[in-house]
Order: sequence, then C-alpha cells, then structure tokens
Amino acid sequence: MTVTMYHVYFLRSESHPGKTYIGFTEVPVNERLAVHNRGAVPSTKRFSPWRVIAYVGVQDRATALALETYFKSGSGHAFWHKRFIVRDP
Repeated sequence: MTVTMYHVYFLRSESHPGKTYIGFTEVPVNERLAVHNRGAVPSTKRFSPWRVIAYVGVQDRATALALETYFKSGSGHAFWHKRFIVRDP
C-alpha cells in the first residue's frame, strides 16, 4: 500500500541568502527542488540555486494547502522564521 504525501517546503537561496521561498508539492521535495534549480519556476529562477531548509509532510492535500497559506501569512511567517532559519555563527 502506497501512502500519498503532500509537502509544504521551505527553500533558501544560496546566491541570495536573505531570500526564502515557501511552496506546496505533491511530488517528493527533492524532485521539486530540482525543478526550481533548473530555472523552471518563474518566481524562483532569479535567485537560483536553492536548498531545502525544512519541509512538512501530511497525508491530506487540503491540510497541506492550508499550511502553505498559513506559513505565508504574517503569523505563519513569524513562526517558521523563528524556528527554521539557521543563522551562521
């Protein structure tokens, strides 16, 4: 039995470390990252290459989309920024 997972992922630009991107995917996160790094996503092409800094996987598509919306909101931004952003010493 295969379990379908939906992911909300957080990318950090390696060329512009202040840039972070939040997205939703139905494919494995590493496959989606490859699409971003090929320059196939207009909103992230300019800041390639990217690396994954975190992701959340859930079994329900609606929940994943709601999480993406939340993480892009003001309070969601504060939540993930406080917990997922790793600062260099």
